[in-house]
Amino acid sequence: MSDFEIGRARRSRRAYTFDEVSVVPSRRTRSAADVSLNWQIDAYRFAAPLMTAPTDSVTSPTSAAALADLGVLSVFNAEGLWARYPDAQPCLDEIVALPEDKATSRMQQIYSQPIDVDLVEERIAGLRQPGRIVAAAVSPNRAAELAPLVVAGGADILVIRGTTVSAQHVSSDGEPLNLKSFIGDLDIPVIVGGCSNYQSALHLMRTGAAGVLVGFGGGAAHRTSNVLGVRVPMATAVAEVAEARRDYMDESGGRYVHVLADGSMGRSGDMVRALACGADAVVVGSALARATDSPGRGMHWGPEAIHPTLPRGERVHLGTVGTLAEIVNGPSRTADGTMNLSGAMRKAISLAGYTDLKEFQRVEVVLGG
Repeated sequence: MSDFEIGRARRSRRAYTFDEVSVVPSRRTRSAADVSLNWQIDAYRFAAPLMTAPTDSVTSPTSAAALADLGVLSVFNAEGLWARYPDAQPCLDEIVALPEDKATSRMQQIYSQPIDVDLVEERIAGLRQPGRIVAAAVSPNRAAELAPLVVAGGADILVIRGTTVSAQHVSSDGEPLNLKSFIGDLDIPVIVGGCSNYQSALHLMRTGAAGVLVGFGGGAAHRTSNVLGVRVPMATAVAEVAEARRDYMDESGGRYVHVLADGSMGRSGDMVRALACGADAVVVGSALARATDSPGRGMHWGPEAIHPTLPRGERVHLGTVGTLAEIVNGPSRTADGTMNLSGAMRKAISLAGYTDLKEFQRVEVVLGG
């Protein structure tokens, strides 16, 4: 990859966002009805390559169950309001109604309530039903404390999700979290991230993770670029991590690690581009926050928005377009990529002449915004 000169003392690679990438239709198309969106990670099979962002604006106990029943990987936030309050609904109602200039400070106060470890296990156990796949997310700095509770509650999959996650997090104020030994001691598959380049992804794959998250999540509500100067051009990041997946398969003798694009997934076209760049599935937050039956009811925020000392996100108003079921499976009443996400992905794959997700990763893409 060519370097570009920023100035005499600095050179950089060129990276691309999803807006700069387009999928090229094939000379041979197929019927959308013949396309399968089935996605399987470890022993768990899903009807669509979608994982819900573990944010309180998207997943409550009620919506997490509904989304899981729609056939997506629904992830409960084990550090959210429902893990802090016996009844989090009044807190959600207050957050939704907060004036813009007071939202961040008041949300910091609301989320200062300590996590109730008994509630964590209780919430996850309450999601369990025959045939339903239960997943829960923790941050890297709380993983050692909360992961055993997630497992004890009966979760099928654990997600360790942070702005940037390394294979070994070193800290002067405590024991380092060695992900390889940590994941090796768990009895359930783990999805971990985010990462943004080949080398960091390869290190995460070597920990034994079943999947890695690419990106920092929270595209619509994230302000990490403003606060930290950190940003991920997602098309390049996904393509690099997909290359790491291929090389790790050779290195490990055939072990396949799933790549999940996490960030800039606001519309179905972005999800199609992520799959074309090599992702196996995508993490969806803002698209689901637009549901009339989502906890945020058109408001969206992530864990970055409530950091007690350095918030790197905001509560944003997205409005509503339809129900969770309509956003995932349609029918759509808009032409802006906010509804019938599965239908849009299925149609794009059929226009490229393929019938499943793995085949679609071979599709031709071009650059040009």
